[in-house]
Amino acid sequence: MSLSAESAAVNQATIEKSPIRHNWTLAEVEALFAMPFNDLMFEAQTVHRQHFNANEVQVSTLLSIKTGACPEDCKYCSQSARNKTNLEKERLLEVEKVLEAAEKAKAMGSTRFCMGAAWRNPKERDMPVVLDMIKGVKALGMESCMTLGMLSEQQAEQLQEAGLDYYNHNLDTSPEHYNQIITTRTYQDRLDTIDHVRSAGMKVCSGGIVGLGEKAIDRASLLAQLANLPQQPESVPINMLVKVEGTPLADVDDLESFDFIRCIAVARIMMPKSHVRLSAGRSAMNEQMQSLCFLAGANSIFYGCKLLTAENPETDQDTQLFNKLGINTETIADDSAVAAKQLKTALVNEQHKDLFYDAVR
Repeated sequence: MSLSAESAAVNQATIEKSPIRHNWTLAEVEALFAMPFNDLMFEAQTVHRQHFNANEVQVSTLLSIKTGACPEDCKYCSQSARNKTNLEKERLLEVEKVLEAAEKAKAMGSTRFCMGAAWRNPKERDMPVVLDMIKGVKALGMESCMTLGMLSEQQAEQLQEAGLDYYNHNLDTSPEHYNQIITTRTYQDRLDTIDHVRSAGMKVCSGGIVGLGEKAIDRASLLAQLANLPQQPESVPINMLVKVEGTPLADVDDLESFDFIRCIAVARIMMPKSHVRLSAGRSAMNEQMQSLCFLAGANSIFYGCKLLTAENPETDQDTQLFNKLGINTETIADDSAVAAKQLKTALVNEQHKDLFYDAVR
């Protein structure tokens, strides 16, 4: 099959079949979750191929730049000062140590370096150091991301001016279940920070955690909140609870594996142009479960043996799995290269579709 202009036009029309929606109803989201598993996976993979190379995954590395003693009462978190987890507290890292870690992450294949601090919100005395970290990571040619808690408008502008690409601020769970998990900041506080990030011109990384003892309708409500934001997050981490001894959720029932995979698939359908990150909890997933998550539309992970304080698969384990699945890691490209890559992906996906239909005729 030749990659003709006619074929390209057909692909463009196909891409436009999955518009970005910001008006999802809870009933519509519940209907997606209720689809037969095979049908849901097919729909998610179809949407995924309209916007992404199905065999590429974006890779980030996450470093805790300030650990423990957080004043918030998040019931899942090992870093909360209110939870007796015996976590060793650490002060804000020196810029040089952060940049050393970023260089190692780049050498392993990460394209984005994420820095997290266990704060309710950054203090003004810490901002100069944080801004130097951002500038240093950018100088390495990597994308930068930070999660520092709530931000004021001025702090968001400072981060943007320093060159920060992404700011992570998860909604965590549904508005209805939120007060069962956190009481020291409101849902609106989180939405306000996301708004400050957007207004400053940065990209948003925002998702949630499943397995917090929530109901199925809460998972649907969380995804509706994310998809119905005025602009959908460019990155959507879907975390599976990592149970930590000493936290109130240490003994909560495990989430059924297929329920987690459904979350990935529904997120992909509702947020077709976002990178959906298979985030915390991967250490408890076997290769088969992770592979189903990639098939469902997950196309981002964290490399490295630790996510802040939680366990994560070793980099060589991920590399081995990627080799088995024929998955490559994304590279950073400029805007013109991105446009060309999107067209090439659309054409290749059309080829695969035609080959499939020829085989089954």
